[in-house]
Amino acid sequence: MGVEAVCVLNGAQGAGTITFTQLEGECLIEGKLENLAAGKHGFHIHEFGDHTSGCASTGGHFNPEKKNHGAPDAAERHFGDLGNIEAGTDGVANVKITDKLVSLTGCNSVIGRAVVVHADPDDLGLGGFQDSLTTGHAGARLACGVIGIKK
Repeated sequence: MGVEAVCVLNGAQGAGTITFTQLEGECLIEGKLENLAAGKHGFHIHEFGDHTSGCASTGGHFNPEKKNHGAPDAAERHFGDLGNIEAGTDGVANVKITDKLVSLTGCNSVIGRAVVVHADPDDLGLGGFQDSLTTGHAGARLACGVIGIKK
């Protein structure tokens, strides 16, 4: 197995642990978040692992190529655009994503950056709102955590 990382998320809503495993050509992102409202929530990697002002200081989505926001499978997207996670009526969201842009190595490594869970669904850049092409109109930041190298 390759490089592994972990992110412990905390917030007013949404708490849990997400692990990252670097595979050949892609990254496996998996874990479980609890205490969320039922439904879809935007799920992104933000550029800074800075929590001095809570989730507000994590900056925007990790976007080293300066592209518009989009769906995880779109050609036009941020590296941090991971789409939505969905919580059941029990408030639990099980996460299992493989992504070709997220990396734990190299100049665009996500280690030291933050994972953020948002209050609303990510419109994947297609919603037509003023912020659709920057944030996916995903709303408030409910929970966040810094991605760190796993022991």
